[in-house]
Amino acid sequence: MTIDEFKSVDLRVARVISAERIEGSEKLLKLQVHAGDIDDEGQAIARQIVAGIGKAYEPEALVGKSVVIVANLEPRKFTFRSDSGQVGFESRGMILAAHDENGNPVIVSVSDVAPAGSKIL
Repeated sequence: MTIDEFKSVDLRVARVISAERIEGSEKLLKLQVHAGDIDDEGQAIARQIVAGIGKAYEPEALVGKSVVIVANLEPRKFTFRSDSGQVGFESRGMILAAHDENGNPVIVSVSDVAPAGSKIL
């Protein structure tokens, strides 16, 4: 990867505003985050991210955390079968995580001083 290719990756601070388990999956969580996106009136809008961290994190423990996301990935659609039928979700980013010594995901987080939408340099 060249330095120019690396510069094209949009890493941003995002604040988790809600998190919930996806019915039918013990691994996946559906998160709503503020990542600096705004609408035409200048109001903050949430973006949805589906993350495979549900075995390591309880959803309520993530709310309010400042995490690092890749903000410029193409949206990805996920489809699941649940008790209520087939359900689809769109993910508009990826949360960065490392693995601990046991292979469990550990979210990359930042200080709350950095506002949502701040670019990671």
